Amino acid sequence: MKLSFKIIAFFSVLLTLTACNNKKTLQSYLVETQDKPEFVTLDLPTSFLKLQSDKFSDDIRETLESIKKVNIVALPIKGNESKYETEKATLKNIFKNNDSYKSLINMKVNGMNVNLYYSGKTTSINEIIVFGYSKEIGVGVTRLLGDNIDTSKIITLMRHVQLDQEKIDLEQLSSIFKSK
Repeated sequence: MKLSFKIIAFFSVLLTLTACNNKKTLQSYLVETQDKPEFVTLDLPTSFLKLQSDKFSDDIRETLESIKKVNIVALPIKGNESKYETEKATLKNIFKNNDSYKSLINMKVNGMNVNLYYSGKTTSINEIIVFGYSKEIGVGVTRLLGDNIDTSKIITLMRHVQLDQEKIDLEQLSSIFKSK
């Protein structure tokens, strides 16, 4: 009887310790920032991506169709200069301390640091994360959830995306989706 009590007590303590893990995840970050007014948050339906797919090749169209959900969270620099470093550090720590995200590529685009991460196998990706930051624009993360996303096709898709730093206005983009 005492042995069974000790075993149950041991597993209860072990369960309590593992349940109290304060390690921040990307999912918890996305949820926490949704209701903060200084953040721009978007959940894009895949139908939005498919509307644009008639302009692309079959490979790119196939890649767009493999994406099931897109989440975007951004903190524009304008008016949020004091929070920029904190949010950048928070996101860096999420990716640094998470073994399920593997680095795909790091690059600099128009003065913006961009890091691509993925989860799953390289031939069958379930999630792609684009994390970017710049002292001129702000900090943000985009998460693409899907089934069997091919990395080579995502890189091809990224080549077709043109970012014009002077035309990026996250506030306007957010207002489009809030009005619907």
